[in-house]
Amino acid sequence: YPGAPNQPPYPMSQPGGAPYPVPPGYGDPSQAPAPGFNMGYSGQPAVMYQPAPIGTAPGVPVGVPPGLEYLTQIDQILIHQKVELLEFIGFETNNQYEIKNSLGQKIYKAKEKNDCCTRNCCGSLRSFDMKIKDNMDREVIRLIRPFRCVSCWCPCCLQEMEVQAPPGTTIGYVKQDWHPFLPKFSIQGANKETLMRLEGPCFACNCCGDVNFEGKDGGTPIGRISKQWSGLLKEVFTDTDNFGIQFPLDLDVKMKAVLMGACFLIDFMFFEKIGEANKRSSVFS
Repeated sequence: YPGAPNQPPYPMSQPGGAPYPVPPGYGDPSQAPAPGFNMGYSGQPAVMYQPAPIGTAPGVPVGVPPGLEYLTQIDQILIHQKVELLEFIGFETNNQYEIKNSLGQKIYKAKEKNDCCTRNCCGSLRSFDMKIKDNMDREVIRLIRPFRCVSCWCPCCLQEMEVQAPPGTTIGYVKQDWHPFLPKFSIQGANKETLMRLEGPCFACNCCGDVNFEGKDGGTPIGRISKQWSGLLKEVFTDTDNFGIQFPLDLDVKMKAVLMGACFLIDFMFFEKIGEANKRSSVFS
């Protein structure tokens, strides 16, 4: 994958070098990456695997929300924002994303839902519901973002996001923590207990390099969200973003889903507005 970090903090393949399992519903050959296309962090070319026979899937731990079973078997996901042609002329559309495993196989798709006025008047601060569906078009996760400010001088109205899986059942929250210059977030459970913290760099912009938000449990590293450099033309003329999320294989699957929500919140807070500014400058120039 272009721009992927050189040395991730966690192994990007299963113990023993076993290949990643095939996502449920993944069987369309058109979704296979091109030969020799390195999709993951491991530096290995993507390989197309055939789905396992029905009834041979490993047992799923108790308490895993329906549709998230596949997340129990992987330790990283890649998120790619789809290019929207209307955004080249400065018109903001609903963001759409593809969520893939390290082999480039699509495991989920995500689409923002709100109205045209909200998108084009509120910009990157806009509220939205985001539906995340699996390959069988079943909604498995819903992200709810209310309208909030982003000023570090308004600690009473900080950013947050609710994560539901399945829709209607809250499994966690992403809460922005106040800090005068560092982007910090709390990853919380369903009862708003803090389970992990995320911290980004002082200047969250990717000038020819990746931007990493480190996850920690106390002082112990436990994961990472990386905004990946996509190349000069794509960064300047669109707001399409690429992210990688890394986490321990045995991390609670609900926390993996909440980290996914944190990735989308980080995208809107720090990188969506950069893309909007670039588009406006290119249109008026």
